[in-house]
Amino acid sequence: MCAAPDIPLAPRVGQPSTLIDCDIHNAITPSALARHLPERWRAYHGQFGRRMTPGDFYPKATPMASRTDSWPPGGGPPGSDLAFMRKQLLDAWPIEIGVLNTLITIRNQYRDYDAAIAVAANSCQIAEWLEPEPRLRASLLVPFEDSELAVAEIRRHSADTRFVQVLIPSRTSEPLGRRKYWPIYAAAADCGLPIGIHFGGWSGGHPISGAGWPTYYLEYHTGMNQTFQAHLISLICEGVFEEFPKLKIVFIEGGIAWIPPVLWRLDRSWRQLKAENPKLSKAPSEYFREHFWLTTQPVEEPPEPGQFLQMLSHLDMDDHLLFSTDYPHWDFDSPDGALPSVMGTELRRKVLRDNARRLYRFP
Repeated sequence: MCAAPDIPLAPRVGQPSTLIDCDIHNAITPSALARHLPERWRAYHGQFGRRMTPGDFYPKATPMASRTDSWPPGGGPPGSDLAFMRKQLLDAWPIEIGVLNTLITIRNQYRDYDAAIAVAANSCQIAEWLEPEPRLRASLLVPFEDSELAVAEIRRHSADTRFVQVLIPSRTSEPLGRRKYWPIYAAAADCGLPIGIHFGGWSGGHPISGAGWPTYYLEYHTGMNQTFQAHLISLICEGVFEEFPKLKIVFIEGGIAWIPPVLWRLDRSWRQLKAENPKLSKAPSEYFREHFWLTTQPVEEPPEPGQFLQMLSHLDMDDHLLFSTDYPHWDFDSPDGALPSVMGTELRRKVLRDNARRLYRFP
């Protein structure tokens, strides 16, 4: 993986002068987290720490699934050094705004401790990322398996516009349409915050598929969209959007091409079985196109350029696609090469900047 250049590049023809990156991974180190933990939880954190769970498939050649050139020269894991992130990403490309999705994971081991970790991580993001770098915004970490504690953290930051969405990993203990999560959706919708569902997570150590654990990282990486498919179906069929008509969902790092066939199948099944779901007032695909947004990385790239445009036509969501680099991960998408050249100027501008501006209400 080549490093990003050290100097800003001129935009390509048909590309906007500035970009919005909707998936940047900042790493909060143990020492940084400890600085923001109250004494009680700092002592617990030091004595017991965070439990390990199965499911780490990252190859040794790419520790933390990161670019080999993304390790800061001063030490620490990739994404932990703001100055180095500026050099490799924020200053290397015309990035107007970047949205942080921190690499800290809520492990759901002891709910009050989970909440303390989330509070400390969010406080750390404010002090060490958002305040020193005005180009950055952040996703709000919450103890998502405990709705009461999660809602409290959402309310605590409801007035801080630098937090632009509530972050939930794709591997949860139950499908996300279940009513145990509804208070989180109510609070998020009330505060005007989308729910960002990002691939990963360790809740209960569940595998990504219904068939169990994969053998190879190749399987793990390719099969990541299976968890998103389960949540898509659950959120729609459980009637979440009838209950919360203003709720917005962002699928982050889940791919795109698999969605149209799932929606075709879901619509067909709904027409045959709609008596079971009388709460749904319209076809499932209509809910999806109204309430869901998708990040581009990792976007599928068919061998024929025209097939890419056909895929987007089937998706029919040009206003709901968001550009993302996935920095500092090994499959990083550079802003000047991530989108196929067959995309026209208007669509390129929407994906690289305008869609995110509207979704997150950036000025």
